[in-house]
Amino acid sequence: MTRRTFTLQDVDRNVSTRETLLSPADVPGPARAWSVRKRTLAGGLREGVDVVEVECGPLRATLLPTRGMGIWKAWWGDLELGWQAPTRGPVNPAFVPLLEPGGRGWLRGFDELLCRCGLESNGAPEWDERGQLAWPLHGRIANLPAHELAVTVDGDSGEIAVRGVVDESCLFGSKLRLISTTTVRPGEPRLQVRDEVVNLSAEPGELELLYHVNFGRPIVEPGARLVTPAKEIAPRDAPAASRLREQERYGPPEPGRREEVFYAELFSAEDGRTRALLIAANGTRGVSLVYDARSLPCFTQWKNPQMAADGCVTGLEPGTNFPNRRSFEKLRGRIVALAPGERRSFALDVEIHPDRDGVARAESEVARIAASRAPIVHSDAHPRFAPL
Repeated sequence: MTRRTFTLQDVDRNVSTRETLLSPADVPGPARAWSVRKRTLAGGLREGVDVVEVECGPLRATLLPTRGMGIWKAWWGDLELGWQAPTRGPVNPAFVPLLEPGGRGWLRGFDELLCRCGLESNGAPEWDERGQLAWPLHGRIANLPAHELAVTVDGDSGEIAVRGVVDESCLFGSKLRLISTTTVRPGEPRLQVRDEVVNLSAEPGELELLYHVNFGRPIVEPGARLVTPAKEIAPRDAPAASRLREQERYGPPEPGRREEVFYAELFSAEDGRTRALLIAANGTRGVSLVYDARSLPCFTQWKNPQMAADGCVTGLEPGTNFPNRRSFEKLRGRIVALAPGERRSFALDVEIHPDRDGVARAESEVARIAASRAPIVHSDAHPRFAPL
């Protein structure tokens, strides 16, 4: 194989490239239909945000090393994956007040297709006994920049892998490192995300990690539906319980309607992998999350059914835990303990289904995993899943 690796950023070696364009002229081999461009955005809340734009045949994706190696948007041909947030992003973390007193400052930078929540905490904000914010909404990792960034291209196959390293660490606190690699291949409508989290400390550490994967139009419109091999489902609270019958389907947006959150555990195949499938209303296109349920055992469905101007979106969220207050998740034993130097690996694929046949194959795979087993459905919030 003819592979070349290009270092785009390395803080330790004082390497930083603001503008780079890689093409087949830079890598020996027969692969031709690809390119990688790194650039820095300017203007508004985007000022200073580095993006890596990958093109591999019909597949395009924009990665965000400035924002925890998230994925801003992806395209297969003219099918766009992502959503339209009220915020004009991608947003530089410098403009995100994570520690604002209400604990919800994270929302001011949120507009990605895929962002990670964690690494110390990934759920609802929580205050200590003095009334001071202890854990802000969804944690810090999505608003931390990569200090290492490299691209590897296989000139024979055209495979492109973008690798970034992000540290979430401080004195007298946890010291966690995210090593993230996003890979695309010619002809494959898939984004392959492989992450490793390392405890850099000489002391034990703790981890919460959730993949907040978000979809709006054209996938999420009235009549869209979610198909999963659910083992057990529970609404998070009373507003979700009142809409439980509509959990799998998406209706028309409504001004002022509250968000709805459903927690689930999914059946998995023999190899531990499971699949959550979102199908557009006409059934001709969709998208799946395929991941290892052994390392990501908790699945959250978030529905924000407001009007488009207010950010109509749904989130499909595999995680090590449910995004409740950290103290509740610790009480339920869902926080990952890490020994000094320990590493944990996570695998997530975002598969695009651009036609009816692809949707049908994915739906058949969900049915195969479920194996005719019906889920346990709780009509109200359940203490194993959420605080009452």
